[in-house]
Amino acid sequence: MNSATVRTLLVRGMLAGLAAGLLAFGLAYLIGEPGVNAGIAYEDAHTHEHEMELVSRAVQSTGGLATAVLVFGTAVGGIAALVFCCALGRIGRFGARATAALIAASAFVAVYLVPFLKYPANPPGSNEPDTIGKRTALYFGMIALTVLVGVGAVIVGRRLAGRFGNWNATLGAAAGFLAVIALAMAFLPAVNETPEDFPATVLWQFRLASLGIQALLWTAFGVIFGILAERALRPHTPQADRATELPTPA
Repeated sequence: MNSATVRTLLVRGMLAGLAAGLLAFGLAYLIGEPGVNAGIAYEDAHTHEHEMELVSRAVQSTGGLATAVLVFGTAVGGIAALVFCCALGRIGRFGARATAALIAASAFVAVYLVPFLKYPANPPGSNEPDTIGKRTALYFGMIALTVLVGVGAVIVGRRLAGRFGNWNATLGAAAGFLAVIALAMAFLPAVNETPEDFPATVLWQFRLASLGIQALLWTAFGVIFGILAERALRPHTPQADRATELPTPA
């Protein structure tokens, strides 16, 4: 794949990530902000120290949220597009759309779903503010570990395919991935800081909203980028273009 094609796919991946981010922002505003507001209300009711807000809550829930989601979507779209360039034709006989869908699904599982199972998202007021650095380090460490183990599982699966067949190699690599992740989840420290009187409904709804937003983001990216990548990789020749312009004879 030449540099011009890679550049085209990178731009289209960022555009697809931006479009997916727009959809995710709409869902986050509709179903995510109520949980944030409820968490803030609980926090305000249980603390006596009220700091002056540098940015109003209205700006945080609109412009701030939109900026964060769109920047995130554009960034991960570009990264996923580069992964697509490396993976196309190397993970099986998949076309552009199928490869984009596989990458989006794998990214959702490795970057969000698996770390979410160990360290789920929590609304404001459900964690100790003094441990934010430790919790952030643990979460990103879990992401890095999951991605590395996932890449290793793909490499092992490809090497075993010639000896045991694609199906058995895939099952073996998946089993190894699950075993390593299960051990990591068992030995990594847990984070249990949610107060006993914190509303369970708010916590549950916030986590479901967080999961749904990420699922929508990656699903939309996989579909949109698959279409854009397929069009970018479609061969264009003068004969083919001329044939599409001429009417089909009766």
